[in-house]
Amino acid sequence: MLIFLKNIVTFPIKCFRALYDWTIHWAKTKHASYTLFGIAFIESSFFPIPPDVLLIAMTISEKKKWAFYAFICTLGSVLGACFGYFIGWSLYETIGKLIVETYHLGPMMNLVGQKYVENAFLTVFTAAFTPIPYKVITIAAGLFKISIVTLIVASIIGRAGRFFLVAGLLRVFGKKISDSIEKYFDIFSILFVVLLFGGFILLKHFAK
Repeated sequence: MLIFLKNIVTFPIKCFRALYDWTIHWAKTKHASYTLFGIAFIESSFFPIPPDVLLIAMTISEKKKWAFYAFICTLGSVLGACFGYFIGWSLYETIGKLIVETYHLGPMMNLVGQKYVENAFLTVFTAAFTPIPYKVITIAAGLFKISIVTLIVASIIGRAGRFFLVAGLLRVFGKKISDSIEKYFDIFSILFVVLLFGGFILLKHFAK
């Protein structure tokens, strides 16, 4: 019984560790910048690991490029948001529904739609800057056909604010943060899962 419970607890951590290792190994390659852009792009519509993970690894490796990496991350994420918008606008019945069902986001879609009616800009900005699942916001933006300009402007402000803040802090405290991540990885994994679920809860509360 104890072994069973231990496996339940450790399995998600092992899965996240594998995804984490796969993501950050790109930081040590000559294609790191392209990979950062790619992960930031696909995270805006379907990829589960936020680009912050690779942004952290790359900024720690080359602190002087922190602003460049934050820019690449922002650019990829905003363009990815446009792709998510396109999925919601034109491909929701095929690709969109599959993504929504995979992440169990169905109940959230109508809530986000209601929030878009109230204040589309604030809804996008809040999700872009916080742990709220960005995928549901970008896909819902296309599904409910909010202004693409609103999506882009709010995404630029929110995503740039988030990524430049993360990279800027790493520029100053990079070594300490890196050592802490490796030393307390299991704890950070649990916190990541808590933040992920917290994002869904925050989204539900925000959309009331």
